[in-house]
Amino acid sequence: MATLATPNSSAAAVAGRIEDVCHPDVYSQDRFEDPFRQLRAEGGIHYYEDARFGPYWAITTYKPIVHIEALPAIFSSAGNLGGITVAGQGEGNLLSFETPMPMFIAMDPPKHTAQRRTVAPAFGPTPVANMKAEATARTAEVLDSLPIGESFDWVDRVSMELTTQMLAKLFDFPWDERRNLTRWSDALGDVESFLTEEDRKARLEQAMEMGAAFGKLWQSKVGQPPSNDLISIMLHSDAMKDMDQFEFMGNLILLIVGGNDTTRNSMSAYAYALDKYPEQRAKLEANPDLIPNAVQELIRWQTPLAHMRRTAVEDHDLFGHQIKKGDKLALWYLSANRDESVFTDGEHIDIERENARRHLSFGYGIHRCVGARVAELQLLVLLEEMAKRRLRPRVDAEPTRVPGCFVHGYKKMMVTLERY
Repeated sequence: MATLATPNSSAAAVAGRIEDVCHPDVYSQDRFEDPFRQLRAEGGIHYYEDARFGPYWAITTYKPIVHIEALPAIFSSAGNLGGITVAGQGEGNLLSFETPMPMFIAMDPPKHTAQRRTVAPAFGPTPVANMKAEATARTAEVLDSLPIGESFDWVDRVSMELTTQMLAKLFDFPWDERRNLTRWSDALGDVESFLTEEDRKARLEQAMEMGAAFGKLWQSKVGQPPSNDLISIMLHSDAMKDMDQFEFMGNLILLIVGGNDTTRNSMSAYAYALDKYPEQRAKLEANPDLIPNAVQELIRWQTPLAHMRRTAVEDHDLFGHQIKKGDKLALWYLSANRDESVFTDGEHIDIERENARRHLSFGYGIHRCVGARVAELQLLVLLEEMAKRRLRPRVDAEPTRVPGCFVHGYKKMMVTLERY
């Protein structure tokens, strides 16, 4: 449990005791809804004095998150201040085996703007539309390899495989080594790995291994004509061609974790959530034209990245709460996507939800996920191909979930496919 208080105000006395929503058990045991519901009911802006990763403001409702995201000059993403997760303590408080790895999502303008503009065209409407035929073919091949009537791990054979294939294509990464992308993503997106020296050392080793593999790929493209893969795009850009080793690794972590975990965990949510809400599954099976909206609803309901962090660079009055320069704020997208003032009955799936697209799963403002269209495409194609085959995944047992407060997802989920 963590003490809640509002510092620097007349409400400095304890406001209540609500479980620390940074604790991994909240997510591994799938019991995050109750504490976030309490936080929203008490106003949605609370200060944790004694939390797992140190003091911070928990922002749990929709309106203040959008407000903060719209003010990047006040609420910084900069890595030297702590970056984009609650685990970061800033360059003045680095621990053993903790090495700064700058990435453009953890930068402020103008450098953020220049680097984002470098990679953004690869994820624009036309390139993504051109990906659909190949994505459909790969999805069809994976689905047609699955057993009917036999239990298997959906996370491994569908969600991981499809997202890893897409990442390998985007990076022009060696196809037979593509599962390394999943392994690196799991290791480098784990905020729990910051807590012990042993884990930090292991995390750094994974990062160095990834950097070496991609460094080799980078060198293979030096002197070659530009191509459409992300390594070539970075190599041939003014903004990113001269990155040092650690900035290169930081941006790789961003693109791999962002590209892998968002899509992978939404794909797993498709199997889990529609099994949990069979009336919604029946509606979708009877009305395939609802697939595009169902995609948005599944991404909202799952919220594959539970939070993003910002650091105040000046004092700010946040709807009556006095934020001080240097304060850490966690923007809990997972909670805002269930904000009762925006999403009616938001803790449940409604594939016809009219405002499903208003979800904050991809963030908001200048840091909105650059690869959002690719994630949406992959989930859309999966649902379309499942519908073509009239396939339905039945969940055999509660899944094993990721034990952490950043990546909100599934490690293993046994399902059985059936025809309908």
